[in-house]
Amino acid sequence: MQGKSHIPGAILTCSIYLLCILVFIARLLDQPRLEFWVGFLLLLTAFPLLFLLIISPRPPSPLLYTIQVGLMLLYLFIQLLLDFIFKFDFRSTQWLVIFYVTLFFATTGGILGIASLAGRKWMLASVSLFFAIAALAFIQRFLTRI
Repeated sequence: MQGKSHIPGAILTCSIYLLCILVFIARLLDQPRLEFWVGFLLLLTAFPLLFLLIISPRPPSPLLYTIQVGLMLLYLFIQLLLDFIFKFDFRSTQWLVIFYVTLFFATTGGILGIASLAGRKWMLASVSLFFAIAALAFIQRFLTRI
């Protein structure tokens, strides 16, 4: 079911993507303080995601919608634990980086479905932003090894 009722989810998806882009730009510019605050804003998207999860049955949304939102919340929770609470330096351990990057792309790629429910324009905007995230992620990893 496509339509206006899914526009908040599409706006949230694009907002998450823009925040991810800003995190990668902050890393490329070696601005850890900016990276921290943008990452904190990204964590705050958990609240509107929870709202989407609560209202997802109205209008009826596919089960995949609930899974996509739930996985994004799981990613944000793991991010909260690793980077903000325990401040665990997992990026220097290869197998943890592989797990983390896989989860990151699974969740950010998964929420493309949420934006797609709002229509073709939202889908195209979110796909474009997702490709920008992917490019910046690999550029940042190659240049900074973070």
